[in-house]
Amino acid sequence: MTKKIVTFGEIMMRLSPPGYLRFGQARSFDVIYGGGESNVAVSLANYGLPVDFVTRLPENDLGTACVQYLRQYNVGVEKIVYGGERLGIYFLEMGSMQRGSKVVYDRAHSAISTVEPGMIDWKEVFADADWFHWTGITPAISEGTAAVCLEAVKTAKEMGVTVSCDLNYRKKLWKWGKTPAEVMPELVSYTDVAIGNEEDAEKVFGIHAPESDVTAGKVEAEHYLYVCEKLNERFPNLKTIAITLRGSISASHNEWSAVLWDEGTFYEGIDFDITHIVDRVGGGDSFMGGLIYGLKTYGDDKQKALNFAIAASCLKHSVFGDFNLVTVDEVQKLMSGDASGRVSR
Repeated sequence: MTKKIVTFGEIMMRLSPPGYLRFGQARSFDVIYGGGESNVAVSLANYGLPVDFVTRLPENDLGTACVQYLRQYNVGVEKIVYGGERLGIYFLEMGSMQRGSKVVYDRAHSAISTVEPGMIDWKEVFADADWFHWTGITPAISEGTAAVCLEAVKTAKEMGVTVSCDLNYRKKLWKWGKTPAEVMPELVSYTDVAIGNEEDAEKVFGIHAPESDVTAGKVEAEHYLYVCEKLNERFPNLKTIAITLRGSISASHNEWSAVLWDEGTFYEGIDFDITHIVDRVGGGDSFMGGLIYGLKTYGDDKQKALNFAIAASCLKHSVFGDFNLVTVDEVQKLMSGDASGRVSR
């Protein structure tokens, strides 16, 4: 039996004004669901891998709707626990051209924010799993989520489960009393594979790429070898480190690539010029989903794994919503150099 991948974190209701309307113009909102770890789970399920998403949801109609939403994408929901007051919400105003997107969180006292150690039986969760994924968003939510995340990574390592994380710094969330520098190092010490964007390592661990400016529209890949090496120096347990590289020319036009450091070997990935972005939310999560698939599928071919992740996340920018609803065939077609976007008949 193929072993499962498990992801753990908060899934929220996403409310967005239709199209590119501003919040002040909105008279209705488009409703979907999403969150970093559930986004990864959906990507993996789309690629045909068995995956369970673990979270805590309220026992009400919105919690049920959220579960039904995940089920339609073949994500396992049997390990979800229930309790708490409410489902978290985030409001997204979609940016365009030189106007950036905006996010307003409404997730205080959400069901997962009041989770406590012992509520999730991690040994049972990992009984049929070989990979566990978490992100820096989860320990930022509350003291309880940080403690449960630590409980999870410790159990995963005890059971021989590979652990991956996305550093995912969110300054609006770290409000419960401790800083990322106080919480993240212990969690990362149990982690085998880590990814981040151009700024995560700096914001969380103070590791800054030399001569880098993410607002300049072009990010130089070779500058991030230093970041990978410094992360590995601090966390020798990290066998694989990837950095996504987004050159932000405008909200609608980004350069997109990534680099991968694997046990001393440095790989630079393919790059894309994404000129008409539909929705960039979940871009990093789609990269993580692609990388997990690539590492599990392509074995020692780390270059192919990296390129798969970059191509998958490039395609995500064409998909509305948090989830990357693309197939392996579509990703491989783009990897092969076919970026024509021609109609498939």
